[in-house]
Amino acid sequence: MKMNWRIALIGASAAALSLVAGCAQLGYYVQAMQGQYSLMAEAKPIDDWLADPHVGDKLKQKLSTVKEIRKFAARELGLPDNDSYTSYADLKRPYVLWNVVAAPSLSLKPIQWCFPIAGCVEYRGYYNKADAQVFADQLRRDGYDVQVAGVPAYSTLGWFNDPVLSTFIQYPDGELARLVFHELAHQVAYAKNDSQFNESFAVAVEEAGVARWMEKYGDNKMRQAYTAYEGRKQDFLALLLKYRKQLAANYAGGTSDAEKVNNKAAIFQALKDEYQVLKAGWGGYSGYDRWFAEPLSNAHLAAIATYHDFVPGFRTMLTHEGNFAKFYRAVRELAAQDKVYRHKQLAQAAGPSAIAAQSGTETVAR
Repeated sequence: MKMNWRIALIGASAAALSLVAGCAQLGYYVQAMQGQYSLMAEAKPIDDWLADPHVGDKLKQKLSTVKEIRKFAARELGLPDNDSYTSYADLKRPYVLWNVVAAPSLSLKPIQWCFPIAGCVEYRGYYNKADAQVFADQLRRDGYDVQVAGVPAYSTLGWFNDPVLSTFIQYPDGELARLVFHELAHQVAYAKNDSQFNESFAVAVEEAGVARWMEKYGDNKMRQAYTAYEGRKQDFLALLLKYRKQLAANYAGGTSDAEKVNNKAAIFQALKDEYQVLKAGWGGYSGYDRWFAEPLSNAHLAAIATYHDFVPGFRTMLTHEGNFAKFYRAVRELAAQDKVYRHKQLAQAAGPSAIAAQSGTETVAR
């Protein structure tokens, strides 16, 4: 397969920058470029998979659904009408990559890492889980709380034609639509060095998009399945926010560090205990068990604000603008503003409770 010129260009740029940063950074960029190239090399047009007699009917049905979701995204939601999510890659692993998130032991402020293209983000991604664990172990030795989390999909912000992946293709149709809408939204607007803005915007788009998708294509079974999924997600989010608030209060208190460490352990144990009660109420649904695969730490809760704090503000913007085209234009204009200003605008749009929640969302640069 001929290498995409963008891959070659970005790879050369990243390598040059990495040489300045040192061998450790060079190794990280090399694995990132090799991982991305391998991903693109595995991808084939969806129509080729559909025409292949050796491909099973279940996969073909899912790929056909993605084609409809992709058309809907461009036609009804105004999302980019390009070649992203028109190809499919079978990765033969559970996740496309693994993100490492870290925070100080007595703080919920996540560490940021800065990169030439994406800017500063609150995670560091690895295509090999073992490599992620090595980096995580190094951070733990340095005294940080760390989480290694599998990621089923990500966006290259339009630099590449992102393929549909085996890591998420078997999701129920509503969740599949949600994911595609979310990742395409990252191609619409992107504020460098502002993960909260970017992820909250994508979540707002996915929510509005799925509501419209369900209205047009959903049957009772699909709607019930997605309602149950969304209900569990909101229950789990509320659980995490409850204990995140308790941890924040603990760290801000005037007690000694030793007391804070003891309180931290008790809070995390209470979170685990209440999760078991929540899980029983779901009839034993175990989809969130993987979140507890590693010992709980600040890193588990540090990124919650990234994906949810500004969603109410974006919802208000969409309602005010009245359609997706005007909404996207307003979001891009906001993305071009100063970070403090756009955060203030989104908090004001969401109401007083969101303004109060803005305290304690800074990040730690690394």
